[in-house]
Amino acid sequence: MHVVVNAATSVDGKLSSRERRQVAISGREDFDRVDAVRADSGAVMVGVGTVLADDPSLTVKAEDRVAAREADGDAAQPARVVVDSRARTPPDAAVVDDRAETYVLATDAAPGDRCARLTTDTTEVVVVDADEDGRVDLPGGLAALESRGVDSVMAEGGGELVFSLFDAGLVDELTVYVGSLVVGGRDAPTLADGDGFTDPEFVDLALRDVSRVDDGVLLAYDVADARKDA
Repeated sequence: MHVVVNAATSVDGKLSSRERRQVAISGREDFDRVDAVRADSGAVMVGVGTVLADDPSLTVKAEDRVAAREADGDAAQPARVVVDSRARTPPDAAVVDDRAETYVLATDAAPGDRCARLTTDTTEVVVVDADEDGRVDLPGGLAALESRGVDSVMAEGGGELVFSLFDAGLVDELTVYVGSLVVGGRDAPTLADGDGFTDPEFVDLALRDVSRVDDGVLLAYDVADARKDA
């Protein structure tokens, strides 16, 4: 399973404000780049916090990219994945509409009635083991996706999910658009939240490319962390 983490942050590394409301960090050029990466992915993944805060659809917008996927024999849209240990995703959320196949990764702590409300012809609640914190065991979750034919994932956040993916040694690439603004706030979410790493456990990255996009900078990294080979 190939995993790419993609994010847009302020210069000070924030994903949004302390109010956890969506902030316009990037512009049209970066939106188009993200659409292209989505189109090349088997699935697009977010945490339930992102669903509750932003209600994203996670679909490919450009019609030519949708057509190209279909011409290659793929589904018109990549699958959508919500990491949601207790199945808190609203049944009317955009991410579980019928425009694409959706997998909600939950644990057995998710109430059965919530799982039932989310289950449709295009949405499957996939129950996997919990980790020691009661959250979805991500290696198990990715294995479940692979068994359903998903071979690559683009993870779009939020910070808790991104940290957990890095912590589990599951990330192959990281792309970060850094917008020209400062958000600030000790309580504002960052690229990788969670418990955080301590020296010498920091994740090592290898810078692959730097380019100017819109009024910001796009940084592309390969993950050179030793835990990837463990």
